[in-house]
Amino acid sequence: MRDQEKSTALLAWYDINARSLPWRVGPATRQAGVRPDPYRVWLSEIMLQQTTVAAVKAYFDRFIRLWPGVTDLAAAEDATVMGEWAGLGYYARARNLLKCARVVAHDLNGRFPDSEEALRALPGIGPYTAAAIAAIAFDRPATVMDGNVERVMARLFAVKTPLPAAKPELKALAAGLTPKTRPGDYAQAVMDLGATICSPRNPACGICPLRAVCRARAEGIAPELPRKSPKKPKPTRHGTAYLARREDGAWLLETRPDKGLLGGMLGWPGTEWTESAPKEAPPLRVAWHDPGLEVRHTFTHFHLRLALRVAHVTTDARPDRGRFLPAAQFRPSDLPTVMRKAYDLASRLPAVN
Repeated sequence: MRDQEKSTALLAWYDINARSLPWRVGPATRQAGVRPDPYRVWLSEIMLQQTTVAAVKAYFDRFIRLWPGVTDLAAAEDATVMGEWAGLGYYARARNLLKCARVVAHDLNGRFPDSEEALRALPGIGPYTAAAIAAIAFDRPATVMDGNVERVMARLFAVKTPLPAAKPELKALAAGLTPKTRPGDYAQAVMDLGATICSPRNPACGICPLRAVCRARAEGIAPELPRKSPKKPKPTRHGTAYLARREDGAWLLETRPDKGLLGGMLGWPGTEWTESAPKEAPPLRVAWHDPGLEVRHTFTHFHLRLALRVAHVTTDARPDRGRFLPAAQFRPSDLPTVMRKAYDLASRLPAVN
């Protein structure tokens, strides 16, 4: 089976089995002349980076409700957007989301460019996202490479070189399969195949539309691919978070610096996160209580163990940093996950209830 025939077989499978997703224009609707909204494609692709479809759906629906177009998002308050993003992780994406929306709204008259090159010039859009938007929103014959596509290519062609060294070879193979007609549907078809049939564990080879030409299936090694080079163990960092609540119910919070981990997000004042014991840095000159609790959280490159210190203070308390947020304005859901974990623990303690 030639590459074109493989692509045709996969598109035929997609026409029947395409997943229904809130940001997607399905194959039948698309073939009837309805074009995808580049804003919705862009928003979904940014959200889906390092995140699952199941986790993204509710966030996407809420963002579209609040900001139905790119100009709406561009006009939004930073803190509001960061609060709505809380829980999705990788918070640099949210900062770049706003930067990109404002460039498109203010400099490009609210229209996304339709080429990979121009898309890559926008904040927060890398090679994968540019290719995905170009293909899905504008039907450009771009080669979209995510984990699903890498897995499908590795198995289809029995590529035994481990990742990440195999990436150039896998991209070349994927480019050879990308058709000139319906490249947007094809890109989504490969990703759907990887997500639903050619899954990481226990691939459902018996119902795969490409099973007859899959080399890894023929060799009996499909579940083993793609191979990956051993990962270095993650280091563990330590820190302290200070949770203070005034007698009127207000919580002491601060907005983290724009740059760095959790940049621009609301959180508890705390120490630096270091591999050695952190130097104490309380934001208030009060008696801090050590409840013997810690939050454990894993980021991409390290594990974090965050010790808690709590205090119940009077209304005349003056912090050295941060600000007291009135109880009526405080939404725990605005906190990133690690900070929400700290709140969940501390809010159950009698001293700060």
